[in-house]
Amino acid sequence: MDGGGTAAAVGVRIHHPRRLPDFLQSVNLKYVKLGYHYLISNLLTLCLIPLMVAIFIQVSEMNPDDVFQLWLHLKYNLVSVIICSVFIVFGSTVYIMTRPRSVYLVDYSCYRAPEHLKAPFHVFMEHSSLTGDFDESSLEFQRKILERSGLGDETYVPEAMHFLPPRPSMQAAREEAEQVMFGALDNLFANTKLKTKDIGILVVNCSLFNPTPSLSAMIVNKYKLRGNIKSFNLGGMGCSAGVIAIDLAKDLLQFNRNTYAVVVSTENITQNWYFGNKKSMLIPNCLFRVGGAAVLLSNKSTDRRRSKYKLVHVVRTHKGADDKAFRCVYQEQDDAGKTGVSLSKDLMAIAGGALKTNITTLGPLVLPISEQLLFFTALMLKKVVNKNLKAYIPDFKLAFSHFCIHAGGRAVIDELEKNLELLPTHVEASRMTLHRFGNTSSSSIWYELAYLEAKGRVRKGHKVWQIAFGSGFKCNSAVWVALRRVKPSRNGPWEDCIDKYPVAIAP
Repeated sequence: MDGGGTAAAVGVRIHHPRRLPDFLQSVNLKYVKLGYHYLISNLLTLCLIPLMVAIFIQVSEMNPDDVFQLWLHLKYNLVSVIICSVFIVFGSTVYIMTRPRSVYLVDYSCYRAPEHLKAPFHVFMEHSSLTGDFDESSLEFQRKILERSGLGDETYVPEAMHFLPPRPSMQAAREEAEQVMFGALDNLFANTKLKTKDIGILVVNCSLFNPTPSLSAMIVNKYKLRGNIKSFNLGGMGCSAGVIAIDLAKDLLQFNRNTYAVVVSTENITQNWYFGNKKSMLIPNCLFRVGGAAVLLSNKSTDRRRSKYKLVHVVRTHKGADDKAFRCVYQEQDDAGKTGVSLSKDLMAIAGGALKTNITTLGPLVLPISEQLLFFTALMLKKVVNKNLKAYIPDFKLAFSHFCIHAGGRAVIDELEKNLELLPTHVEASRMTLHRFGNTSSSSIWYELAYLEAKGRVRKGHKVWQIAFGSGFKCNSAVWVALRRVKPSRNGPWEDCIDKYPVAIAP
């Protein structure tokens, strides 16, 4: 269970304020080059389009005499015709064989826990006090975290945490995992009418709970999936693992024809609640809540018509080579031997660096040419003419219609809104998801997308940017394009409460 960049932000707000670095101050040229490399890698497709348009225009202007003269020319130049035909056939074959397969998001489902698992602030603090594990300083610290966290009174904690004393156990953790994963999958299968035997790929990500048999094996057993399924279980990868799981499924779909991939993103709280008094390890208790999502992907062209989105780009950034970044979100034991996730005071700065790298690489892939030219020109002037010149930060609002920023906590949402110059409506889905469901780790970006759909805001052609942070330290982005006007699926997480949102968040 990783605090993303946000958990630290809440804790740091209480002590010494630390903010994300100002992206206007520095941009690393090598990541711009990487983004342009991705752009150039698709150059063949970009060049073929204007060539085909030019040929079409030329042919449309030909009269019958021109056609007759062309026929006479070809009739007496058979060798040239054969050579040209061979080149055309060869080029077409190479293009068809090497182009990436389209990956469609058919549908997805977010888990909504039962009412009796809700944990209002007063209940949370009362239980924390009655456990006898926290001293007065720790209780006051948790109270301040909750007040400034952006969470509402309707978030959920697992069954084991509602007992006095709490009952964290392996069995309770398995039950939590089953409730979340099976709840999301049951709804997904009901909505899509998918036969489970048609699933060829399964990817599950959960950071802190990795039992034997694995979570993916639990799903295979529950739904009796086929014996040759390609099954993967990702652990320890934090809140950004949902995008990593999508990326893995996308790669697998490139080499497995006409099949479905199911991605399940969740986190497990039961065995990872911290019962000590170290401040940096108490923040996850206050922010993380029960949640999970199941996503159905397809590479079948016949599924395009019924799918909601098409996957356009995935950009992953990993800062794990740096020791500070590697240890900024770290599971360990405190001095009393109690296990928890410790959040470094450098977390905000490290998150900012990872974000800057990620968006610098993503920019050339998604931004209009006008913005790219402005950005690149300003960067060259900074490198060659004046190093103190502010780098031009592109307007990502020109590239995306919607933003799904990982709902890790209030402070990072604030900082991204400021540094990317977003409007309040662009971060509304993130704030409301945090308020209603808390930090559900890697699945939060799906609750945010579900919010946008429930509000009726996603239309055909709209691009959605999902961005998440995770331990390691990682910043990952996924870009989707809507294939139609997207309506919310049945039994969605916002179905019974969307009319109440947005709500005002106390300062």
